[in-house]
Amino acid sequence: GSTSVFVARLNLEGYAAAEGPSHSQRRALCPPSSAMEGQQWTCRKQQRLLHAQQQQLRPRMAPESVSQQQHPILHTFTSSSPQSSSSLRCSSSSSSSVSPACNGSSSSADELINMQSSDEEDIHRLLLENKQRISIPDIDDEFFAEPGYAEEVPVRSTPDAGCPGCPVYVMLPLDTVWVVERDGRSMSVLKKERSLEIALHTLKQAGVEGVMVDVWWGIVERAGPGTYDFSAYKRLFYKVAAAGLKVQAVMSFHAAGGNVGDTCKIPLPRWVLEIGEQNKEIYYTDKSGYRNRECLSLGCDEVPIFWGRTPVQVYTDFIDAFCDKFQHLFGSVLTEITVGLGPAGELRYPSYPEGDGRWRFPGVGEFQCYDKYMLDDLKRAAQEAGHPEWGLSGPHDAGHYNSSSWETSFFTSQGGSWSTPYGHFFLSWYSGMLIRHTERILTAAHAVLNKRGRPRSLRVIKEATDGHMVYEFQPACHLGIKLAGVHWWFKSRAHAAELSAGYYNTRDRDGYKPIMELLQRLQSRLSFTCVEMRDCEHPPEGRCSPQALLQQVIDRAEEHGVPLAGENALQRYDDYAFDRITESAFGRNARAGRLEKVTFLRMGDLMFDNWDAFSRFLNRMRCTHT
Repeated sequence: GSTSVFVARLNLEGYAAAEGPSHSQRRALCPPSSAMEGQQWTCRKQQRLLHAQQQQLRPRMAPESVSQQQHPILHTFTSSSPQSSSSLRCSSSSSSSVSPACNGSSSSADELINMQSSDEEDIHRLLLENKQRISIPDIDDEFFAEPGYAEEVPVRSTPDAGCPGCPVYVMLPLDTVWVVERDGRSMSVLKKERSLEIALHTLKQAGVEGVMVDVWWGIVERAGPGTYDFSAYKRLFYKVAAAGLKVQAVMSFHAAGGNVGDTCKIPLPRWVLEIGEQNKEIYYTDKSGYRNRECLSLGCDEVPIFWGRTPVQVYTDFIDAFCDKFQHLFGSVLTEITVGLGPAGELRYPSYPEGDGRWRFPGVGEFQCYDKYMLDDLKRAAQEAGHPEWGLSGPHDAGHYNSSSWETSFFTSQGGSWSTPYGHFFLSWYSGMLIRHTERILTAAHAVLNKRGRPRSLRVIKEATDGHMVYEFQPACHLGIKLAGVHWWFKSRAHAAELSAGYYNTRDRDGYKPIMELLQRLQSRLSFTCVEMRDCEHPPEGRCSPQALLQQVIDRAEEHGVPLAGENALQRYDDYAFDRITESAFGRNARAGRLEKVTFLRMGDLMFDNWDAFSRFLNRMRCTHT
């Protein structure tokens, strides 16, 4: 059977809504947010009620993409009201070992339930008036966990338009899965579950292929080492599958709250932080001695700091537990596991920490090699190179976080230390540590996905010399990583910001080739940011070139056969950004069809406030851009 859920503005069964309230009516209903911020939630409910009263249903044989005027209810997903946007009870890491920290006031789990019930009442009241329905499959959770689910679950699909295009995924909010405390124990939940469900169906109706979601280390393994709670993710994946979408799951071994666009705080697991209090050397450290607690230093990758287990073993066990739980969804729902390898889940050092105010664009950043484990390895490498004096510290003339390239003796284009034998030694070691870190974790993850009994898919059919056919298989769920688009100072000779981030890429040296070679060998995919940016949008003093950087990455991925996906670094809805994204996927400055997919940052109020522009973008991405 199925459960009929009333939905105000989803056009899934051949009905369309008439035009909503005019611009002047909206302005009359909603006072300026700066003057009456606390009343925005009330105003939005009034706006939705007015819209519902004016709707007139009419049959339509071929529904088009949902327009902005058809979905006022999606504002219930993340209200700007403090009472609704951060009304979950969250304990900080200093007072509780189970709940991630968040911004805003705290409340109990009962208030969370009441809040969700209130949302559902608003939705049902509006939709009963409009008599508009969609059917969401009613599948028992236990049935969803069975291996046969991937073949048996009814999944809604959208007819293919018949033209090749570039699939679009949408990032879900960072705090889609959250932790609350009830009756003295913690439980993981989906925030605003009903609104999330509606939003997912809206995305599918508009032509979105799938969603990207962070699987947080600090949430799943919060209770203790080896104790995993995937219950909320299980429910989330069910809802995504029921909407006909796919999932790209990011194994997020970092903390949230310290990067651009982070709207919540999710720390590392409490038991990891406790070890960090006893041994602060497990964190990345700059030359001033500042410890970055966003993620663990790669210097301790193979050090048994977790009761006999190394960080790489802890990461591997986490991925293995995830695969054991959800392998029946591989290929049909779960299409990629992206392994987090550093801050923001990206393969890089935390050299430009904007979240805590130490760095501001377009500073060159700082090298992050001053924890005990990194310095010990640097000392060993210097001795092997026959220059023990090179292993005492990092470069002393590289400036500070907010220096310009020409202000430093190390990064200056003419005669800079980066081009000396010492500079080559240090940068080779620094970037090499990052690549070896990637190799250790990806090799372990690749072995997990290739374990006996894991679902597999046909990769290629070859004909042998004796006439027999050879069938090669691969894991049904792909493996991937993220790479940061560090585009400032790209037009200088040294590429200072890339060097401090760990990419030994200069005007005379290709720093992305070794990464592509590793990804090719381990059959992994790559997601790369800044696909929406143009050179002319940045100040000339920053020597920025996101377009040339993207082209270089595209070329290297093409040479090594690495599937490449693009992400926007900033949440933008202007035509210039959308033009640049489609151009990157199909057009003049990127090879036609070279991007396997585009992942858009991110689902929330801002997206639905700009739904018309986003819908036009999705339509453009469906067909080949000419």
